[in-house]
Amino acid sequence: MKRKYLILLATVIGVIGLDQLTKFLILERFVLGETVSLISGFFNLTYVQNKGAAFGLLAQANPSFRVPFFIILPLIALGSIGYVFQKISNRDTKMALALSLVIGGAIGNLLDRLSLGYVVDFLDFHWRWTYHFPAFNVADSAICIGVGLIMLDILKQEKPSSEKKEAGNASTSI
Repeated sequence: MKRKYLILLATVIGVIGLDQLTKFLILERFVLGETVSLISGFFNLTYVQNKGAAFGLLAQANPSFRVPFFIILPLIALGSIGYVFQKISNRDTKMALALSLVIGGAIGNLLDRLSLGYVVDFLDFHWRWTYHFPAFNVADSAICIGVGLIMLDILKQEKPSSEKKEAGNASTSI
C-alpha cells in the first residue's frame, strides 16, 4: 500500500476515533450548557450544540435549508479533497497528512450532523471572560491544523524557475 494511503487511513481513523470518543464522553457526562472549569480564566469544558457551521454560522437559518446544506456541502468538500488527495505524490507526506486531517475532521462533524442533527462542541477557551473564543471540538481542531499545514505548504513553495531567472537577471542588470 502506498505511504500516502497509510497516512490517510491512520489519520482519518485516529481523528474520527478521538473526536467521537470525546463527544460521547461529553454527551454522557454533561447536560447542555454545563461548564467545568479546567484552567480558571482560560479553559473550560462546556457542552454546546452547534447547529450551524464554524462559529455557529447559519445556526439560525431555516432548518429546511440548513440541514440539507450542512450534509450536502461536506459531501461535496470530501469528494473534492479526495480528488486532490489522489493527485498528490506518494512522497508528499506533509500534504497527505494535512488533507487527511481535514478529511477526518469533516467526517467527524458530518457523523454528528447525521446522527444528532447538530455538532457537539465542548472545548471552550477564553481570556478572563473579556475575550471568548467559540467552543469547538477535536474534528474542528483537525480541520484547522490541516488547513494551516496546507497554507504553510503553499507559502513555502519555491517560485517557478522562470521567475527565479527573471529575478536573477533583474539583480545583475542593476
